[in-house]
Amino acid sequence: MTTQHEEAQVTQGIVRIAPEPLAARVGQKLRDAGADQPSVEATVRALMHASLHGVDSHGVRLVGYYDGALRSGEINGHPQVTLRRTAAATAMLDGDDGLGHHTSYRAMEAAIEIAREAGVGAVGATRSSHFGAAGAYALAAAEAGMIGLATTNAESLVALFGSAQAFHGTNPLAVAAPVAGEKPWLLDMATSAIPFNRVLLYRSLGQTLPEAIAANEAGLPVRDPNEAAMLMPMGGADYGFKGAALAGLATVLSAILTGASLDHEMVSLGKGNEPKPPGLGHFFLAIDPARFAGAAVMADGMRRYLDALRAVPPRSGGAPPMAPGDREWRVAEERRRDGIPLDPDTAHFLGF
Repeated sequence: MTTQHEEAQVTQGIVRIAPEPLAARVGQKLRDAGADQPSVEATVRALMHASLHGVDSHGVRLVGYYDGALRSGEINGHPQVTLRRTAAATAMLDGDDGLGHHTSYRAMEAAIEIAREAGVGAVGATRSSHFGAAGAYALAAAEAGMIGLATTNAESLVALFGSAQAFHGTNPLAVAAPVAGEKPWLLDMATSAIPFNRVLLYRSLGQTLPEAIAANEAGLPVRDPNEAAMLMPMGGADYGFKGAALAGLATVLSAILTGASLDHEMVSLGKGNEPKPPGLGHFFLAIDPARFAGAAVMADGMRRYLDALRAVPPRSGGAPPMAPGDREWRVAEERRRDGIPLDPDTAHFLGF
């Protein structure tokens, strides 16, 4: 049921909520489920990043998912996160089975600190859980004046190219770079055709899936989100080997390099015979431009690159070219002004 607060607006079943009250409600739900304040702050920050920038599949709609895992004990609401330096430019972080957002911001903060000393900072994280939108952590590095990379592995939800069985997770890759005088260049992409949370969003909205992004239990493409048992790799039926290979790269960096659970070894939250932490691994990299050609050279190069890219003429009837992040920053401006849209299930869970 929708409240009568002035921050809530309803249009065709979609509820729009102003960012501040939405963030407050999400934080309260996490606290009620047993998360400590550092975990709440990091998770709200990451979920609001996604919802503001139009990555609705990884935004506040996930709070119900985390609520159940916190209450079952699959996610530790009071983790003792520890960092161990392993060399001049590397470290490992133990997330103590806590919320992945807390683990990930701490790991990227460490990578940034190390990069200020060594030029690059690489941090692997283990004993973690779903961390939401990878771009949130890459962006943290860019906001500190560095190039940032973030990736994770996840439980098997994506078929290999030409297979009828899920093997890799959606395994995102995110990279961000600072741009003088404007918002960072920001790439955030799943290596599957779409994230599975978007399938769940389509179910909630009663909408039909696009073609060649999901498959049933036999591995055959389907458009009914209720029939979707797995995702197809990015590239679809003809070029999915590319997405599958990139998913493998994420697994190598996030799980094999760090000693975390492999994708196909994980049990999805809420689906095991007894509560068991997922044991995800993440990988974070920060690169300080000052230790290469220099921050000023980096800034000039990004300016010339983006100016040239945006000046390329569109094809007849097409939209102007955009750099990664251009759409997301525009959406964020609109949503700060007009409110963040919630699907009916999420609005109901949050009490709007």
